[in-house]
Amino acid sequence: MARYKLTIEYDGSRYSGWQLQKGSKSVQGALIDACKVIFPNEKVEVYGAGRTDQGVHALGQVAHLDVGKILKTLQLMHRLNDNLPFDIVVKDVQLVPPKFHARYDAVHRSYLYQISKRPSAFGKKMVWWVKDPLNVETMRQVAALFVGMKDFRNFAEKSDEDKSTLVEISNIEVVEQGDLILIRVSGSHFLWKQVRRMVGLMVEAGRGKLQVKEIEGFFKRPSEIIAKLTAPPSGLYLEKVCYEGDSLPVGFQPTVRVD
Repeated sequence: MARYKLTIEYDGSRYSGWQLQKGSKSVQGALIDACKVIFPNEKVEVYGAGRTDQGVHALGQVAHLDVGKILKTLQLMHRLNDNLPFDIVVKDVQLVPPKFHARYDAVHRSYLYQISKRPSAFGKKMVWWVKDPLNVETMRQVAALFVGMKDFRNFAEKSDEDKSTLVEISNIEVVEQGDLILIRVSGSHFLWKQVRRMVGLMVEAGRGKLQVKEIEGFFKRPSEIIAKLTAPPSGLYLEKVCYEGDSLPVGFQPTVRVD
């Protein structure tokens, strides 16, 4: 058996999410279908480093592929891309040891969220257009509340896959670039809808409709407001999955230009 590490980017607009779902179009399902064309008589297994929800994108999702036949990595990458839909691209393929696991060996993940201050004809599916003026400094103050090892149970949707609600957020950056506000959230792992709810709260505070102290209080008591303010999936990207020895993302490269 050969195990390959795949680094993948995709536009999640047409998919129900990463995870294979019966009766729905998923990114994992599209990868498996492409692999079955290349390896028609073999059992194919594809495991992702993390799930992305419906409409969420990826710049650097990682998966491992198990197959019986060994192909050269460049050949496999080209053949996968020849058989994948136009909005899924395998960026890199590496042959890895059998013990490598895309999910359990990951030590760090970063998500990028893109907010646009104006409507964009080209970026509608790639950003969240917020019509109201936003106070970026207030958004940074809210972001600072989330940094550290904390219990995020009140900031996420319940899921059977999340055994613990403790998450370590190492850093959150909020920068302005043209008419974009870019938010990078970096941490050990993330709960279901956690990043989108954190962004939603930052935006609501930036609008002046929530106080920083109110958001701080949500750690101690749940509130229906949090779920209602969940940011849309269109602006969210799984930016990078890091393994031992990998460098963290530096600088910002938005997927659309909005000046």
